[in-house]
Amino acid sequence: MDYLPLTPTGQTPIRALTIAGTDSGGGAGIQADSRTMAMLGVHACVAVAAVTVQNSVGVSGFHEIPPETVAAQVRCVVDDIGVSAAKTGMLASTAIIESVAQVCREVGIGRDGAIPLVVDPVCASMHGDPLLHAEALDAVRTTLIPLASLVTPNLDEIRLITGIDVVDDTTARRAAEALHALGAQWSLVKGGHLRTSEASTDLLFDGDTFHEFTSPRIDTGNDHGGGDTLAASVACALAHGYAMPDAVAFGKQWVTRCLAASYDLGAGHGPVSPLWRLDPDAGSV
Repeated sequence: MDYLPLTPTGQTPIRALTIAGTDSGGGAGIQADSRTMAMLGVHACVAVAAVTVQNSVGVSGFHEIPPETVAAQVRCVVDDIGVSAAKTGMLASTAIIESVAQVCREVGIGRDGAIPLVVDPVCASMHGDPLLHAEALDAVRTTLIPLASLVTPNLDEIRLITGIDVVDDTTARRAAEALHALGAQWSLVKGGHLRTSEASTDLLFDGDTFHEFTSPRIDTGNDHGGGDTLAASVACALAHGYAMPDAVAFGKQWVTRCLAASYDLGAGHGPVSPLWRLDPDAGSV
C-alpha cells in the first residue's frame, strides 16, 4: 500500500483531532486513534469525552466528562495548534453530542466547515456493552450525523440509527442512502461484520454515486478497535488532502493490514495493530 508521507524529523507534522472516549485496556477509543495517527506520521490532538472502565472482555462502566470541558478541549486545540481533520468516537450523551456539535460549528469543523469531520457514531462496544445513553440516539441522528463529512457506523449501529438490518448488498445500499438522508455528506457502510463471503466490501455513498472497496476477509477474533482505526486512518488521509473516495480506500487498506497484524491480549478480544508499520515487510495481505 502507499503510505501517507512522513514529516521530516524536526518539522511540525500535520495535526488531527480525536474527540472520543478512553479505553483502559488500550485497544480502542482514543488509544486506538492516537496509535494509528502516530504510525501515519500525524500529530494526534485529543478531546476526552468519557473515561471507560474496560478490558479485553468488556466494558463495566464509564464516566462522562462535563460537556463544557469537552468543548473547551476542542476549542483550545483548534485555536492554538490547528488541525487539518477531526473525528469523533464515543460521545456518551445528548449533552456532550450537542456541545461537541456547537463547538465544531464555531471552529469550522464538519461538512460545512474547512476542517473535515469523520463521525464514528459509537453506540456500544463489540461485546454489546452500552457506550451511549439510549436517549442520545436522537441526537446522533439529528445533531451529530448532519455535521459529518463522513459517517462510519458498524452494522449494529446502522440498525440502531436507521432501523435497517444489513444482510446483503441491497440492504447495504438502502442503509447508505438512509444515513446520507440524515445529513451526512458521505456515508460508509462497512462489510467487515457481514460474514457472507471470503471478501469484505465497504460501500461509500455521496447521494448520487456508490463506491465499493473490497479487501480479503481476515479470519481473526482480535478485531477490537477496528472501527476506530478505520475512522482515524481516513481522517489522517483527509488531513493530507485526499479526496473522500481515496481517503476511504486508504483507510480500508490500512485497517486490513492492522487486522492481519492483530494480537492476543487478555482473555477476550485482542486489538487490531497499526504497529505493523514498524516492520512493513512482514506479512503483507
